[in-house]
Amino acid sequence: MPVVSRVTLRHLKMPLVRPYRLSYRTFEEFEPYLVEIEDSDGRSGFADAHISPGSSSETREGGWRFACERIEEILGLPSGAAKDRLLARFPESKAATTALVSAIEVMERNVNLLVTQPVTLPLLVPVNALSPGDVGQEVEDLLAKGFTTLKVKVGKDVDADLSRIAAIQDASRGRATLRLDANRAYTRDQGVAFASRLSPDAIELFEQPCDADDWDANAAVAAASRVPLMLDEPICTLADIERAATIGNVGFCKLKLKRFGGLDRLREGLDAVRARGMQPVLGDGLGSEVQGWLEACVATHTVDNAGEFNGFLKPHDRLFENPLPFSNGSIHLPEGYWPRLDRAAVDRFTIEKRTFHT
Repeated sequence: MPVVSRVTLRHLKMPLVRPYRLSYRTFEEFEPYLVEIEDSDGRSGFADAHISPGSSSETREGGWRFACERIEEILGLPSGAAKDRLLARFPESKAATTALVSAIEVMERNVNLLVTQPVTLPLLVPVNALSPGDVGQEVEDLLAKGFTTLKVKVGKDVDADLSRIAAIQDASRGRATLRLDANRAYTRDQGVAFASRLSPDAIELFEQPCDADDWDANAAVAAASRVPLMLDEPICTLADIERAATIGNVGFCKLKLKRFGGLDRLREGLDAVRARGMQPVLGDGLGSEVQGWLEACVATHTVDNAGEFNGFLKPHDRLFENPLPFSNGSIHLPEGYWPRLDRAAVDRFTIEKRTFHT
């Protein structure tokens, strides 16, 4: 039986085209951990995950240390046993575990990655302009590029946020759907005030108004909201999905691969959201091209709305020799698509590297 024989762990730093502003942090570059794995039969796979400081209690330093320790433990194990060993420690470092497990699944040619026919996956895009005068031109530019779902970050100031949303609604004039995302930045009272005063025109959902651990505050906002809520950061397990389904007006759950521990577990989670009467949304706007590919492939089986796996569009450069095909606001996966890492790009972005072998 083939066993894990070699693992290379890299810390990449990829500069962005423009700063990516979230309520809790502005990113100038993405810093994913890239895992490359081989077994004794010569099979290989790769995956990555980006730990976002401020998004959870997981830190980059802790994730790197955790990954190094777990790699030492899985050397010499068959792939199934290696995945079991890793997932037993999943709560300690979700993103690091996911990168390792997903790399093994890629090595195994997991069924969720097989593209058996051409598929088009529309993506959303963030609106970056802040002033009403700039909003109109940016919206026109995004629509001209083929995007029809726009993401609007809120959570700084209720009145200013409502004014900006109204400007975007006016600029898009029904030609685009809006998703609003507070990234946990509102207090309970602010969230209620914002959600109850929204004009619902063309707004699909309002994402994560309050702290991820404050389920009561998010439920209060959901009760007051004129549009359905989507929970994001609290959704990491099937139990979290069950809990979300008990809250009135939570119509969506967003899942990210890096929080679910692997491709099979992500697929199970997305199916569970739909089975509980909600709509699943998938994707990490902080993900690299590797993460975008993995999430896009799972989306072909499970998701029928705009994907949020658009992080690969934010850095200056890509990571694949055969880049993830993208045009007119959508990923276009041809039948049989399978990416190859661009070795020169990977080396150029590597700021730390460790190799482990039996």
